[in-house]
Amino acid sequence: MSKIVAISGTSRPGNYTSRAIRVVSETLREKGADVIEFDACDLNLNFPGFPITEDALKLRSVVKESIGVVLGTPEYHGTFCAMTKLIIENLDFPSVLAGKPVALVGVASGRIGAIKSLEQLKGVCSHVGAIVIPGAVSIAGVHNVFSDSGVVDTAAESALQGVATGMLGFLKEYVCPKYVLEHEGLEDSVRGEGLPAWVASL
Repeated sequence: MSKIVAISGTSRPGNYTSRAIRVVSETLREKGADVIEFDACDLNLNFPGFPITEDALKLRSVVKESIGVVLGTPEYHGTFCAMTKLIIENLDFPSVLAGKPVALVGVASGRIGAIKSLEQLKGVCSHVGAIVIPGAVSIAGVHNVFSDSGVVDTAAESALQGVATGMLGFLKEYVCPKYVLEHEGLEDSVRGEGLPAWVASL
């Protein structure tokens, strides 16, 4: 299967977004997906108009070659965090997210979760041409959801695992048929010949 990219979009030390993204990534791998993770804590990115960094070039290249993206953000002051926006800004223009299935995950300490940030992030991702997968997951009360050993809230864990199954389901039901029709032709798809490995593995 072509790679799925999972991005934790905050550089805050000890953040909960990375823990949430890790659950999604682990579930994807358990289901046979090849996942590459990026953590904003490890990324050196510049603002638009400044020289592009090596990290930005690598991020662009990997996202461009991926079959899908999982993007996570915390909610800060009623919106997604600045680092998440900076990551999107560094994905070039036109964006390498264009035409790419993107699953969204938001975390917040409050009771209503990251609903506001996910709505706004969905708008930005759609604006740059991404295909935002329905069912973005908002995790509320993160301080009670995660511990040093992992997820302690079974409902939250199930929701995050659902992001992985939702991504794979979308790829199987929508992306694979589109790939077959555009690149292999109806006759070959009926015979099952010439299909790329990631299609056959779903």
